[in-house]
Amino acid sequence: MSDLCVTTDSRALLADIARRPVMDIVRCALFIGILLLVWISLRPFEDLSGFYVGEVVSGKDAVLYGLFGVLMVAMLALTLRDNLPALQSLLTPAFLLFAGWICVTVVLSSDPATSLRRLALSVFVIAVTATLLLLPKSQGELMRWFGIAALVLLVTCYLGVFLAPHLSIHQATDPQEPALAGNWRGVFGHKNVAAAMMAMLIFLGIYLMRAGGWLSGIAVTGLAAVFLFFTAGKSAIVLCVAVLMLTSLMPVIRSRLGRALLLLTPLLLLNLFSVGAVMSDTLAAIADKMPIDTSFTGRADIWAFALESLHQRLWTGYGFEAFWGTSAIQNLQEGKEWAGYASHSHNGYLDTALGTGLPGLVLLIAAIVVKPLRDFQAADLGGNDTPLTLLFLRIWLFGLYLSSMESFFLDRADTIWVTFLIGVFGLHYLARFRLRS
Repeated sequence: MSDLCVTTDSRALLADIARRPVMDIVRCALFIGILLLVWISLRPFEDLSGFYVGEVVSGKDAVLYGLFGVLMVAMLALTLRDNLPALQSLLTPAFLLFAGWICVTVVLSSDPATSLRRLALSVFVIAVTATLLLLPKSQGELMRWFGIAALVLLVTCYLGVFLAPHLSIHQATDPQEPALAGNWRGVFGHKNVAAAMMAMLIFLGIYLMRAGGWLSGIAVTGLAAVFLFFTAGKSAIVLCVAVLMLTSLMPVIRSRLGRALLLLTPLLLLNLFSVGAVMSDTLAAIADKMPIDTSFTGRADIWAFALESLHQRLWTGYGFEAFWGTSAIQNLQEGKEWAGYASHSHNGYLDTALGTGLPGLVLLIAAIVVKPLRDFQAADLGGNDTPLTLLFLRIWLFGLYLSSMESFFLDRADTIWVTFLIGVFGLHYLARFRLRS
């Protein structure tokens, strides 16, 4: 009987074949694990009975820093060889100029140590998010992994509501906002975050249905819609409906100018009649005649304080993430002591200006407002007019609108920020590369 002869090339081929299932499991685990880390966080179901906002803006969570640092190295190692052109494509003028200016604001910061520490985590998180969408090797894998992660999050939120309501539903005994009693928040620290995530999960569920995953799509959409209702997040509900209506017109309106006017005009109006109303008596008078709460649930006072503070450092800002919760806020007037405990201004554009000055705000708009819209147009006209492209468009647009009332831009590992980045990077890749079937 002759021996079976295996050449060196054959051994390498067999080893490669054996390695593939292992790598498939690693890719799947990393994709779902990273999404759940961002969505559920390391501290879900936070007890708000003794919760103070100032405690969560210190940027000293060593475990989170270390974890995302390791994840960044692992993700780059997994994706660099097969996806080098995709990673190189991220070196666009809009991204590079914005990143460069942020580095300048760290140097000029009123608290350089805090800015540098928070920038480090932001870099880790952005790198992980930019490589996340490069892990799936096909549309089928991406659809399945998205579906699994979304269902795990939703099931966890519902289990919290039914098994530990005191940790997943706002209570009248919460010292910060007792008026929110009864509003669902699930694993999240606030019902506004829960509402925003549920709205984005509705977009994800619609994508799953349109991409062929009917069972998972219906489950995600239905569970997210019910949870969104019980959060009582009025802004998120209205914006979710508005985004679905506006994006449904994309097949009808094909020109870049028409789409820009349709999608960005509401963004302009939202900021004009919110922060703008604080700056202009004329806009305030117009806003008073509208059927809305012109104080925007107390946000007007915060915007007025933030604008007054911004005026003192208009061109450089206070430094990257170096205003709220830092020594930059001092010698407060009587009646404004609350500013020392605030974590943000409830407007992402205003907070960006506070941290990076007016040049930073302009560069932010170029990088995450103008560029993604151009990417969507390029992807659509280039043949990537798919349910996935529409998903990323909806996540991006919802984030832009929501930032007129909430602040999450550049906020390190913030749940909404990372999900928003998935939309931004998704549009970037689809504008430049064809989808694998």
